[in-house]
Parts: sequence; C-alpha cells; structure tokens
Amino acid sequence: MTIRNDNYQYPLNETWTTDEIVTVTTLYQCVETANEESLPTAELLAAYRGFKTVVPAKSEEKQLGRAFEAASGYSIYRTIQAAQATNKQRFSYRS
Repeated sequence: MTIRNDNYQYPLNETWTTDEIVTVTTLYQCVETANEESLPTAELLAAYRGFKTVVPAKSEEKQLGRAFEAASGYSIYRTIQAAQATNKQRFSYRS
C-alpha cells in the first residue's frame, strides 16, 4: 500500500486554461480517492473522459501519468483499467 504524501504538486501544462486545469485535477483527485478509499465507478470514468478531452494524445497522457505516479505513487493507467473492467457501482483500487 502506498502512503500518500501531501507535499507533491500535480503535473500540469502551463498552456491549459483554468477549466482544463480543473478537469485534469479532478481526475488526479479521483485516482487518489480510488486508491485510498472508494468512489462511484461512474464518477471516476467520467473524470477520465473529461481528462481525455483536455489530453487527447496518448503520448501526453503517458507523460502526465508517469509524472503523477512518480509524485503520488498512484497509477492512472492501472486504476482506470481496473475501473473499466469492473461492474461494481463503487470502485476501490488497491495496488
């Protein structure tokens, strides 16, 4: 289990608008919640769909995902994969 360190910054792109930053940050927070507690699966997947509207390129998604995992210890990729594979209403991912 990963211990959360609240002293890290989310990886963000300086060219994003405030709305885009909020959208991306929402995904980061949902991934953290999924790894630490639980949340509605639909909420996590909706946050990921929103993230993909801001970050449509796979290469940028991977780059941000690696930076987020390095900072937080949580994998966006593995969390979303597990959420997409479940049929449960609430989702909790324990890596």
